[in-house]
This record gives sequence, C-alpha cells and structure tokens, in this order.
Amino acid sequence: MTKLRSFLYLLIIFLTISSLSYGEENPKKWYTGIIQPTALELQQAGDSLHIQILYNFDNIQVSSNHSIELIPVLIAANHQMELPEISIKGRKNYQNLKRKLALMNTQERAFYQSEAPYSILKGYGMTGKEQIRYSLIIPFEPWMKDAYLNVRKEVMGCCRPGRLLSAIPLFGAVTLEKLPVPYQITPHISYVQPKVEPVKSREMSCEAFLDFVVSKTDIKPDYMNNPTELKKISSMLAEVKNDTAITIRGISVIGYASPEGSVLFNKQLSEGRAKALVNYLLPRFPFSKELYKVEYGGENWEGLRKMVAESDMAEKDGILHIIDHIPVEINYRTNTSRKKSLMLYKQGNPYRFMLREYYPHLRKAICKIEYDVQNFNIEQAKVLIHSRPQNLSLNEIYLVALTYKNGSPEFIELFETAVSVFPDDKIANLNAASAALSRKDTLLAEKYLKKAETSTPEYENAVGVLHLLRGDYEQAKLHLNKAAESGLRQANLNLEELAKKEENIELMSKLDY
Repeated sequence: MTKLRSFLYLLIIFLTISSLSYGEENPKKWYTGIIQPTALELQQAGDSLHIQILYNFDNIQVSSNHSIELIPVLIAANHQMELPEISIKGRKNYQNLKRKLALMNTQERAFYQSEAPYSILKGYGMTGKEQIRYSLIIPFEPWMKDAYLNVRKEVMGCCRPGRLLSAIPLFGAVTLEKLPVPYQITPHISYVQPKVEPVKSREMSCEAFLDFVVSKTDIKPDYMNNPTELKKISSMLAEVKNDTAITIRGISVIGYASPEGSVLFNKQLSEGRAKALVNYLLPRFPFSKELYKVEYGGENWEGLRKMVAESDMAEKDGILHIIDHIPVEINYRTNTSRKKSLMLYKQGNPYRFMLREYYPHLRKAICKIEYDVQNFNIEQAKVLIHSRPQNLSLNEIYLVALTYKNGSPEFIELFETAVSVFPDDKIANLNAASAALSRKDTLLAEKYLKKAETSTPEYENAVGVLHLLRGDYEQAKLHLNKAAESGLRQANLNLEELAKKEENIELMSKLDY
C-alpha cells in the first residue's frame, strides 16, 4: 500500500509538471486583484526578533495551475533569510496540494509541516477584501542588526522554481532594543539611457523536429509527432501575422540533417524537406512566396556533440574526441573521416546507439522570421509594456521608466523587464544591476554586472555601491572615486554615505557596541 501511495504521489507530480507552461513575465497573466503588504513591526526584543506584517487582499484571482508566493526575506550585507511564506493558490494548484497531502505517510507529513507555508489561501472565489496578520518571532542573531526586510512576490507552478514578479521593500532596518542604531547606507543610483534605434530590426525562431517516412520529403501533418511540431511553427507565424506593428522582411526555413550517409544526399534530403515545410505553410498564412527562403544548415554535428556531452553514454569521452579532432572530410591518404571513425569505434556499438537514440533528433528544421517594428511614443509604449514588451526598444522602455518616480517599484520593475527582453544587452544588464542595488539586492546586482557595460562611470558607481552595501569600504572607495572623477554626481553622494558609515562605525566601537 505504501508503494502504491508513493507511485500515485509521483504520478501526480509528473502530470502536474507536464501541464505547466510559462509565458511572458506579465503579472496579470498569473493573477488579478490587489495584494498590499503593510509594515507593522520589525523589532528586536532581547534575544528575539518580532516581525508583524498586515496583508490586505482585494478580489484575488490566481491562474488555476499556479500560486502566488509572498515571501518575507531578511537581508543584510552577507546574509539572507527567507521566512515562511503566504501561498495564494489557484484552483488546480490548491487541489493538487490537497491530493498530495492525502497521499503522504506520517513521516512525509511531518517533514512537510516543518517546511509548510505560514498560511495557504484559496486564490479563487474571493469576491471582496480579506486580511491576514502575519506574526512571527525568531531567534535574534548578530547579523540581523543591519538587516532590512523585503517581501518577494513570486509566481510558482507545482514543482517549478519560483519566478520573481516584484520585491516590495517594507522595513529599512531592524528597530534595536536599547542599542544605538547602525547607520543605514542610502545608495545613490545612476542609469544609462540606451541609444535610439532608428530601425527596430528583430527576429524570432523556433525549432521543429518533423517526422518523415524514410528517404521521403513530403510532410504528412498527422504522421507521428508532426501535429505538435507543426503547431509550434504555425503559432509563431500566427503571432506575427496578427501584429499590425511589424513588417516582415523574410522567413527562412533552414533544414539540418543527421550526419549519416553522404553529404550530397543529406543536402538534397534536407533542402527537400525544408521546401516541403514552406509548401505546407504557404496556403495557411497570407505571406507572399517571395518572403520565404530555404537554406541547408548542414549536417548537425553541433547538435550531436551537445547531446553526447550532456549524456552518460558509454565511451562518451572517446566519441567526443573523434568529433572534436577528426575532420568531417575524407582523408584519402589515410582513408579516414569522422563518420567512418565513429562507425568503427569500439566495434560500432556506440555508433549504433547514437544512430538509434540521437540521430532522429538531429533532423530538424528552424523557421526564422526577420521583421521590423514601428517606433512608439511614450503613451503607446506604456500600453505595450504590459502586453508586448518585445516590440519596444530599450530606449522606449527607458523613457517609460522616467514617467515614474526614481526608485519606485514601477520604475525598478521596468529595468527588470528590459533585461528580460534583452538578456544579453550590456546597457540593459547595467541598468538592471543598478535597479537591484536600489533595493539592496547585491546577489542579483552581481549577476547582472557580469554582463554589463564596463566602460561607463555608471558601471564604476554600481560596483562601488555593491562593495559599499557589502561592507568592503576600501573597494567601494576605489570604484566610487573613479566614477566621481568622471563627474558623476551620484558617486560623490555615495562617497558622502561612505564617510558617514565609517564615522558611525567608529562611534559604535567607542560605545562598545
């Protein structure tokens, strides 16, 4: 019976995972209504820390498969502590939890209770206002004297990592009992305005692994897994077809072959299959034939190497050595080639395994759409930022941010949106790092700074603030002085904060604090 219960429990988890699908980072996709936490108490009392928050909820409706997690987090320079969360669950998410609890044995239930949320709410059927008074007492530790408290709002699906929607600052510092209060540094943040894009050129693409009858090039829409794969491409084309703000410049269909057989045959077969995909799409979408272009992507050696490297197959190292060091072209002097070496290696056993398990997944088609997006004024951009942020330029998002108060949640959120749309852009990462530092999130700021533009005074200021918040005052002074020498006003203000902090540290030491 215990084995049956465990099997059912794992089956429920698997089915729930399979049903999840995340889309764009748009809070309205996950829930509607108002969630408003209010700070009541963050107070040291003897060897305890008292925390009280009042949560107000108004007409909350959460997406059925998801939950909204409200996680209080104590944060200091080198410490973070997540406190028990309030979980607001959509209908299916809530029912899944009930089933999971029902299947738990005594030991599993005891473990769950040790990690359970502070409170679980039904995120459906709420037609008015509700309140929860969050009250918690935890042991006070020395690092908490410099801590502040944020509430992270995350969206979760069953067994998926949380995705941050926003971080709400509630308490700037712990109120200490009968002790001098350490000076709390106020970081002064600077942002870089991105360049204007005269023409907003974009592209999107998706991979499809279509199934063909052996050596055939005609597409059978209902054959094997083709309905699912064709739907991926059709959905992408339908998305751009319905967007009146874009102009399509071209649609490329790139066919890749698995690396068996002759190069000429693979080329002919891949091009034929790519043309078949174009012929499938032509009557289904109102795009002219001239927009389509068929390309041969070659034998998919890169895909094979990636699959082998990520596997635990036998003789993995030897296969990778052959792929990396033996050329594809036949060496007629030695009568060797990469394909022949793979086929002969270890009596061909690894090759037959790859031929069966990996090669079918290397025969893919990539459909890539190249298009231009029109420019938008600020009012248009403020609407699009919530529905199609990918249609905006970095500069347009920046101008929308300027319509909000510097440092406000709306202001900070827009820089996080920008880096989610342009994850590899150096300016987007620099501004996102600065936004994270404005709420003293040094871990997230450090992550963004690794991909940021380093040649600006704003970068030096951001790195200086990072060290300042972490208590490395010598490094902070070094970077802030560099930024100040470039004339950046915020750097001088941060140097003043540093001087106040060092003066405060000296005073605290004299008080034997």
